[in-house]
Amino acid sequence: MLKNKYDFKVILSVKNANPNGDPLSENRPRINFDGYGEISDVCIKRKIRNRWMEMGESVFVQSNENKMDDYSSLKERAEKVLGTETLKNPDLLYEKGCNKWIDVRGFGQVFAYKGKEKDLGVSVGVRGPISVQSAFSLDPITIESTQITKSVNSEGDGTKKSSDTMGMKHRVSFGIYTFAGSISPQLAEKTGFDDSDASKLKAALITLFLGDASSARPDGTMEIVKVYWWKHNNKSGQYSSAKVHRSVSLALKPGISFPKSIEDYEIQENLFPDLNIEILEG
Repeated sequence: MLKNKYDFKVILSVKNANPNGDPLSENRPRINFDGYGEISDVCIKRKIRNRWMEMGESVFVQSNENKMDDYSSLKERAEKVLGTETLKNPDLLYEKGCNKWIDVRGFGQVFAYKGKEKDLGVSVGVRGPISVQSAFSLDPITIESTQITKSVNSEGDGTKKSSDTMGMKHRVSFGIYTFAGSISPQLAEKTGFDDSDASKLKAALITLFLGDASSARPDGTMEIVKVYWWKHNNKSGQYSSAKVHRSVSLALKPGISFPKSIEDYEIQENLFPDLNIEILEG
């Protein structure tokens, strides 16, 4: 059981990569209405889950592109791993689901599946102790778009190029992003999330982009700069999460108008002397 509240803040850099494509905008990097880059909390949680899987942890919500088993759906995974009878008992499903999967007891999960014939199915909600905010860039980002072509045809006899030979790739030229989060001991009591799990979350944050390379995010284009990890001395916290997260900020160095690296920023740390903190390099 957790006896202490935890807060964390992560600084990351993006250079010539698409950190999180927006499907409603032709997969261009996400931006808000003010032009600042965004990485959704869902995207960040997906990367944390992937890191947990690489670390050998049991994860319930696995993506189709990166699965550690052969189950085709969440319902099938729940049935095969926990047993069909467990899905008919909400209390047992809650307990076994939290015990088995780190992401269930960490992020929470809704087990909602249709039943067969007269079986009404199941609907069990688990509220997890980990809250993760979306990441936003410190400055408005510049999105560069490149038209690409394929040198082969997917179909046809090869006499002419097919309609799918043209495409676009989008990337952020450079940006420093930050996101923050917390772990609630009160909610951890209900799911069984403990200090060992918290350490695994910290390890995942430090190595968040390890094994995450793709054509949109080549190796070396996304980097964790620093992870700030606070441990309060009680369950409620010595300070509010908002105050703790604000104690670390970044500002452009004098004379810099167009940042191109983390070296163009000053990291300002107004730390609380009575609050335990670890500052970890990515």
